[in-house]
Amino acid sequence: MSEIDVLENRLQRLAPQLLELLLTDQTKTHNQKGRTQHIFWATSDYETLGPAFAYDQPITPELITGEHGLVIRPRVLKNQGAQSARSRSMAEVYTPAWLCNEQNNLIDAQWFGRPDVFNYATGSTWQRTPEPITFPTGTTWRDYVGALRLEVTCGEAPYLTSRYDTTTGAYIPVPERMGLLDRKLRVVSENTTTPAAWLEGAYLAFESCYGFEWQGDSLLLARENLLFTFSESYEARWGYQAPLASILKCATIISWNLWQMDGLRGVIPNSCANLITYDNTLFGLEVHEELCAGCHRPELLNAQHNGSYCLIKDWRAGQTVRFVDVLRSL
Repeated sequence: MSEIDVLENRLQRLAPQLLELLLTDQTKTHNQKGRTQHIFWATSDYETLGPAFAYDQPITPELITGEHGLVIRPRVLKNQGAQSARSRSMAEVYTPAWLCNEQNNLIDAQWFGRPDVFNYATGSTWQRTPEPITFPTGTTWRDYVGALRLEVTCGEAPYLTSRYDTTTGAYIPVPERMGLLDRKLRVVSENTTTPAAWLEGAYLAFESCYGFEWQGDSLLLARENLLFTFSESYEARWGYQAPLASILKCATIISWNLWQMDGLRGVIPNSCANLITYDNTLFGLEVHEELCAGCHRPELLNAQHNGSYCLIKDWRAGQTVRFVDVLRSL
């Protein structure tokens, strides 16, 4: 199981800016006019390690490297008590790979207009289709690679990439992977003949895959899984490691496309607050509390919260947009 765990010390040795990118909260950074801000723990699981590991504290590289290099681990490598506690407190339940595959197959059956495009489900496993993927009349492989996909409350992102089965820890070789992103990368590999063309297609695939998560440690794991999917897929296709500049570019895309969010409100978790004001009157000090308008209305994603609305990147338009506005426009 050691190969499923992306070690932060390894990332730090490869390039310090790489881990920094994977810990960046792009919404906060944008709001701070480019001054790098980090995702935060959003879990109390690590508080015994010290004040810097408290629920509301940012995750910085020094907290998860060096002697703390094994602080963050995939759920399947945590002890059973920690797994059960997460399930109780945050309803954290992970889906077996075979079920992710069957659900992803349904998505592709709709897009292609036929079943069993990438594999054939066989009980609790699947068999990869050996022939190259063909596309419906009037579409191209680029249309499929650029089709938008979103994994909600993504955890470690098992629907986007199946580097390993999140319930058993079994590592899945690149050719057998069946995540939504894995499928796009298979199509890229089948339709490009040079590393430069492959990279162009891979960037399009990553730009089209999104996911959000509440807990900072799970979000980091998801981002790491996508980054290693890029590196492992490149090496599987070309036989050598991807250039560092390409890895960094991919990490930048990932830091935008997988973000930390309260999925019911569309804001950074716990960023909504009641506003307290004080007035001096003839009768003494009066305290006034103004409630967050959005939090006290029943509609989901109602755009009246006073928290920080999460931003995502529209890569085709080259601009940032509020995720809540994207949903409201559908």
